[in-house]
Amino acid sequence: MADLYGQSGDDKRPTEVPAIRWEEPPEGPVLVLLDQTRLPAEEVELVCTDASALVEAIGSLAVRGAPLLGIAGAYGVALAAARGFAVDEAADALAGARPTAVNLSVGVRRARDAYQAEVAKGGGPEQGARAALAAARQLHREDAEASTRMAQHGLALLGELLPGGGHRILTHCNTGALVSGGEGTAFAVALAAHRAGQLRRLWVDETRPLLQGARLTAYEAARRGMAYTLLTDNAAGSLFAAGEVDAVLIGADRIAADGSVANKVGSYPLAVLARYHHVPFIVVAPVTTVDPHTPDGASIEVEQRPGFEVTEMAAPQAPVSGAGGGIPVAPLGTQAYNPAFDVTPPELITAIVTEEGVVSPVTADGLAELCARSGRAATG
Repeated sequence: MADLYGQSGDDKRPTEVPAIRWEEPPEGPVLVLLDQTRLPAEEVELVCTDASALVEAIGSLAVRGAPLLGIAGAYGVALAAARGFAVDEAADALAGARPTAVNLSVGVRRARDAYQAEVAKGGGPEQGARAALAAARQLHREDAEASTRMAQHGLALLGELLPGGGHRILTHCNTGALVSGGEGTAFAVALAAHRAGQLRRLWVDETRPLLQGARLTAYEAARRGMAYTLLTDNAAGSLFAAGEVDAVLIGADRIAADGSVANKVGSYPLAVLARYHHVPFIVVAPVTTVDPHTPDGASIEVEQRPGFEVTEMAAPQAPVSGAGGGIPVAPLGTQAYNPAFDVTPPELITAIVTEEGVVSPVTADGLAELCARSGRAATG
């Protein structure tokens, strides 16, 4: 069992390669991404010169995480506009790159609407491109601010549910700065607890099949000096049974109007375990992740990913022979079931934490009221 003992709550905030940034070299604007498929072995950046390159990066999970996908989608529209490509065509391709992640389509729509509004006023394509870029940058700033507020609300909720500190938090997938314009969603709450001296242990699910927990969350926790322990996904039950989990914190890729939450596959079993063991199960996500046009969990389109992600293992520096570029771990021709997400019903969720506040219990009315306060209901 991989284990790291934490340092003091005052983390040193190491110099980091940003997950996403816009640059304007002499040869034309580009979108630069930290390739998350290469972490933690190496920090390598991808340079996207057009929307099609960004669509490919989204599909390969080089860039991932609901909030960051929204930011990327907005910048992708701005990139297409600035480079003189067909904006509507680029926007459609970007919005469809990962169907479950609602933030992606929200970000794309914001930048496209800004572009079209400027052109409709009589501005040319150049003015439209500037408007799209301004919308993307604004979304980027808003997400950073939302991250800070979510962390504050989440830490306060932990204090109410678990007075006394010493929290042992279990998290799934990756929800830190790698998925956000700020410090993340669920991970940002754990980080706030760490800084306040209230985090005893961060339990990190490895998160099969692509190991976003082992590769990315452990990477971020180590850089922050947090006390963390890595476990296989199927070890979580024994951890609950031993009484070693005080709360589960996860993010979300889409929240339906009734409070059903789509998140990385493996989240739903944790919710069931948490309910059986009377452990709070908390979802942390910005209001942009709430989709009022998706009525319930059954209406959420769940992305199905390639089978080779299950039948092969990726190992840096190792020879590869599988169709997906990994090491085969199953007989040739084996079929695999590989949903990217599962859906947790609202009755298993203790609270949904957003930048606008906390919804608990999780109900359609409670979510609708929160969205109305933020203006989300009007924009969809």
